[in-house]
Amino acid sequence: MRVIVTGGAGFIGSHVADALLARGHEVCVVDDLSSGRRSNVPDAARFDELDIRDASAVERCVSDFRPEVICHQAAQTSVSVSTREPLRDAAINILGSLNVLGAARANGVARLVFASTGGAIYGEVASPQRADTSWGPKPVSPYACSKFAFENYLHGARVEYGFESTILRYANVYGPRQDPHGEAGVVAIFCDRLTTGQALRVNAMLETGDRGCVRDYVYVGDVVEANVRAVEGRLRAPVLNVGTGVECDTRTLAETLSRAFGVEPALTFGERREGDLLRSVLAPSPELADMTLVGLDEGLRATAEWYRTTAR
Repeated sequence: MRVIVTGGAGFIGSHVADALLARGHEVCVVDDLSSGRRSNVPDAARFDELDIRDASAVERCVSDFRPEVICHQAAQTSVSVSTREPLRDAAINILGSLNVLGAARANGVARLVFASTGGAIYGEVASPQRADTSWGPKPVSPYACSKFAFENYLHGARVEYGFESTILRYANVYGPRQDPHGEAGVVAIFCDRLTTGQALRVNAMLETGDRGCVRDYVYVGDVVEANVRAVEGRLRAPVLNVGTGVECDTRTLAETLSRAFGVEPALTFGERREGDLLRSVLAPSPELADMTLVGLDEGLRATAEWYRTTAR
């Protein structure tokens, strides 16, 4: 198949592009390189540098490449940025995504795979619960609101026009190629600090000095496998959770990652960050039950090895 991967120069998107090429698909990477890296784009992929907020550029790309599927990873991904700049967040995650959807429908694209968020969209998940897709989303941050808004546009397109889509709600994704700068995840930030001999900052869940917020960390390779299955039409449910169902607080993450780097944990403690959920843990969708997920220890070791040998 011919597949466009938006955000394909970024962390997750570049891994998805690699995997699709390995399976024999023809890939066009779309990215504005605002956070992605040109070096992440596979040599075998076509590359179109454009901003999804530019509707005419998106339309030209889709009409020229004629994909059968669009795998839409491009996004403003930071909760904290979304709270500071909600208009920017909405311009990219809602209006930009609508440009992608409009071009897909206008050019006969068969299916759109959308990278959404399970780590933010369900709101607070009280212990010991795990959020599954039957939960009514309760988005709090502008980022979660914008992701859920586009989910609803996809639902409308499915009902009104029969346009097929698969929504993948990610837990907190980590792994090689995650950029520690800008709109980064905590694993990437910790890896960068560990490679430069700096202490790891544990932001509070409630009070400074506690163990920090609780998250469900999923390895990028498992997220890629879910995307490949969705692109190839092997996942038929319209909405799926991609996570492990295993909880981990920030302090445990810091200590485990320090061990992966072979150093003793050096910790500092900060206040709670605006917009952070206290606890977010997903129930993995049954459709992905046959996947053998990478455990946190193994995934952090692989990530640490990449940062030690490649990132710098």
